[in-house]
Amino acid sequence: MVDKPLEWTSFDVVNKLRYAVKQLTGKKKNKVGHAGTLDPLATGLVIICIGTHTKTIESLMGLDKTYTGTIRLGGTTPSYDLETEIDQTFPIPELDLGLLETIRKTFIGPQQQLPPIFSAKKIDGKKAYELARKGREVTMRPNQICIESLELATEDYPDIDFILNCSKGTYVRSLAFDFGKATGSGGHLRKLHRTRIGTYAIDEAFNIEEAIKHIEGEYLKYMKVYSD
Repeated sequence: MVDKPLEWTSFDVVNKLRYAVKQLTGKKKNKVGHAGTLDPLATGLVIICIGTHTKTIESLMGLDKTYTGTIRLGGTTPSYDLETEIDQTFPIPELDLGLLETIRKTFIGPQQQLPPIFSAKKIDGKKAYELARKGREVTMRPNQICIESLELATEDYPDIDFILNCSKGTYVRSLAFDFGKATGSGGHLRKLHRTRIGTYAIDEAFNIEEAIKHIEGEYLKYMKVYSD
């Protein structure tokens, strides 16, 4: 498990660890994959599978996830986060805790969610974000998701901090956009940190350098057992 740094893609993490495995084994091809993408502007837990463990990736991707983050009201972006510039601004509603609680409750439970056009969802065999960046019109289809719980904190309003427990397939950027719209304003995701995947927690995760050392240690243990 790795705590993905800011501005790294999940594939960057895989490539870094795949190179470490290559250096150890001397093999050009080594099976290394991740069990769930995090956007470059998100940080937190990414499960990395190596060798035969890559067979478990699909089951791991189906696990529920927990995130912390921040939604800012008053503006939207095409990507629903800070990857793109604010394209529309809106009046910021006066803080109304009762209204926010009513809105919060509407997001709990099974629902249909529309993914952002700046996402890796496939449209006619191509990733949606590739089409969006070329200025092509993109029509997204909704996903069936489930939000188990959503906690809000408004100490820094119009920034709204949250803790989210949700099913696979949930786009937190879409939640930020939809939440802003529900307030009568607009919203976008400012920060996102994944803290849990199933029973796997961020407290148990390595940073990149620690992960490389862990792989080296496990490989040496394996070689010792094999040589004995």
